[in-house]
Order: sequence, then C-alpha cells, then structure tokens
Amino acid sequence: MYRESIFVDTGAWVALADEDDSHHKNAASIFPSLLKTYKRLITSNFIVAESYILILKGLGHKAAIDFLDKINSSPRIIRIYSTSDLEREAEETLKKYLDQDFSYTDAVSFAIMERQKIKQAFSFDKHFQTMGFVRVP
Repeated sequence: MYRESIFVDTGAWVALADEDDSHHKNAASIFPSLLKTYKRLITSNFIVAESYILILKGLGHKAAIDFLDKINSSPRIIRIYSTSDLEREAEETLKKYLDQDFSYTDAVSFAIMERQKIKQAFSFDKHFQTMGFVRVP
C-alpha cells in the first residue's frame, strides 16, 4: 500500500542527476524505494527552476533538458505552482524565523507541504527538519 505523498527538494533532484554530487549514491539508492512507497512525488515550479539551473551549470544543457523531460514524463511527479497566497505564507515564515537562513524557495516549499499535509521531504537540506518535517534520507 502506498503512502500518499513526499516532497522532493532541489538537492535531491540534483543529487540524482549528478554522479559527482556528494549525496548522489545516497539519493540513487533511496529513490527506487520512494517510488515503491509513495503514490505521488510533490515538487514545485521553484524547485524545478533551481534544479534546472544547477544541473545546467554543473552538467550542461543535455543533462538539464533530460531532467525536465523526466519530471514532465512522470505522472507521479506533481509540480505545484507558486501562488500569491503561498508566497505570502512563505514571506511570513521568512519574517518569523529571523535566526534562520531559509531561502525563498525553502519557505514556499514549507507552505506547500503544510497545505498539502505532507510530513516528509526527500531532501538533504537541514531546514526541513528545522521546520518540523521529516527528512528522507
């Protein structure tokens, strides 16, 4: 039986794409089990944009386009688009946590996860734990 959803962060997508990434082996070994465990892999247009540019800069145009093709071809990867409401929530998070160095994308991701009632993130970013989410791995 599938669990409902897990959020996938930029670092996980980049680690999957880049064999030289310090998290690649861990990401590549865990990803197949996530596909078996979760019905939907949730990400955002901000995450896709960040991942694309990092893959483009690190691995080149072909790898970046391959990343987009994989995201777009999977019916189980759901891209949630940022809205003004999500961004207002994100900005409130950024104002509230002055002691943290959350990125804007992080804060939008947290808002998406809260709205979607997603508790787990496939991420190597400690900020997800800081906000009370469970990081996988």
